[in-house]
Amino acid sequence: MEIEGRDFMNTPPLKTVRFGGNVVATLAKFKQGDTSDYELLKHQLADPDIKDAQIINWLQEFRNCVTQLSKDHEQLIYVALRLPWLGRSPAVVEEYLSFLSNLVSAQTVYLRACLKMVVSNFKPSEFLSVCVDILITQYDLPRSFDQCHQALQLIGRYVPSTSCFLMPILIENFPFVQKSSRTLECYVHNLLSGCCTVWLSFTLPRSVMSITFCQVVVQYGCLSLSPGDEDVCSVKSSPAGTNVMVHPVAERLDTLMVVLLAFIKDMCHVNGCLDVERTKDLYKDLVCVFDKLILPTHASCHVQYALFYLCSFRLALAEAFLEHLWRLLQSQSHPAVLRQSAAGYMGSFLARANFLPVATVRACLDLLVPWLHLYIDSQDSGSRAYCDITLHGPFYNACQAVFYTLIFRHRSILEGNMKKGLAYLQSLNLERIVMCQLNPLKVCLPAVTNMFAAITRKYQLVFCYTIIERNNRHVLPVVRSSVGGDCVSTNTNPLDSFFPFDPYCSDADEDDFLRGETPETKGVMGMTPGSYESHLHSPSSVGSPPISFLQRPF
Repeated sequence: MEIEGRDFMNTPPLKTVRFGGNVVATLAKFKQGDTSDYELLKHQLADPDIKDAQIINWLQEFRNCVTQLSKDHEQLIYVALRLPWLGRSPAVVEEYLSFLSNLVSAQTVYLRACLKMVVSNFKPSEFLSVCVDILITQYDLPRSFDQCHQALQLIGRYVPSTSCFLMPILIENFPFVQKSSRTLECYVHNLLSGCCTVWLSFTLPRSVMSITFCQVVVQYGCLSLSPGDEDVCSVKSSPAGTNVMVHPVAERLDTLMVVLLAFIKDMCHVNGCLDVERTKDLYKDLVCVFDKLILPTHASCHVQYALFYLCSFRLALAEAFLEHLWRLLQSQSHPAVLRQSAAGYMGSFLARANFLPVATVRACLDLLVPWLHLYIDSQDSGSRAYCDITLHGPFYNACQAVFYTLIFRHRSILEGNMKKGLAYLQSLNLERIVMCQLNPLKVCLPAVTNMFAAITRKYQLVFCYTIIERNNRHVLPVVRSSVGGDCVSTNTNPLDSFFPFDPYCSDADEDDFLRGETPETKGVMGMTPGSYESHLHSPSSVGSPPISFLQRPF
């Protein structure tokens, strides 16, 4: 091991100004009860003005007696681990890494302490997080982060069980949402960039992505559910004429989304071209994260757009995701709540993904609609042929998915050849679904019901208004006002449904559907690689446009 012509294994320690004896002699005195040199050693190691030569000298001495550094010397080791090695000369970095490898090999009791030290450096200090100018000009964070990843790889090489200890530490150190945007950005950057290098040696990429997505899901969820935070995505104009996020925490979380999407883009592209195999591998990992974390999280905020964005790279991925949702919806082995959520994701994806061709939309309708008819066949003559969300939840959510899809995609189905398109819509026999005893219009969102009724009346497919008026006369169960009195409110969302791929942090004016108008096909659907970047430059955007993840300036 040679750095700048020096052989560390055979070269004696550098001569430096120091007090007390060497480490071996100090340990011997400590064993005999003399702690004076021992305390002096800890004091010298903690010196904020310690020089490179001094660090190298001490670390070499520690390596020469590493077998003596038992649990009795825990405090000394903790001080040594906190030596300022990052950003130092290559000789210091190399010597420190050698010290780490020797320590974890000879004294595995310090494995957790070593891992905690490395992971703690995934976040810049609070001072650097605030002082962006210093952060960029005087502190080389990318190089320091690379050195941290190198340290983890080295530890994992000597201790095969490292991954078992590393995962809890990564979770434990994930910064809370109240930390600065820079701290959150740096930590997530290190987690995700490690998926390309460090975590591969530990077979941890999927687990690390799960940590990242879990934290974003949880923290976005806390943000959404906080009282008085209904307008977390709204923006306002500052005196300088720029747009500022109204909710201060929302901007930090959106920073994490920018990092996530930039990571996905760079993972899937090599030299500007899509790498199919890497993209497929990432898709499999994200689908596992989706099933485990996102799908069970009701009204998940925004994080699901990571998978949406990935699917926009290649039609085969989008179709695979739709097939996956379709299997979940059909599966009797899954809880009804997950099947209902899968139907919601399927309908929202079909409606909002403008990268889906009409053929794919029709293919999905050809799966959903016959399934609805078969379900009606199985229930119409039975004892449960009445409107009940508890009994027929997946059916109602699948109905709403079909209605919602047709609201957004009926124009694309009809354009080009109105006669054939109309014949196709008529072949779906939507009237039977609407008129069945299960009465899906009674439980669907009023906005969906009314828009679907207007469109189907326009093309004379179904006349829904008689049923809507009848349902309005039979008011749904009501709940009394929480403030007391006789004031009651109608439950207008009995399915507790949401549309996960509605526009990301958009003003209501940007979406015709949200205004109660017939949606236009263009400009209201989800993000593609191009539309994502333009979205972030729009008046309602927050954060900054995605840039190269692996070369992101810190």
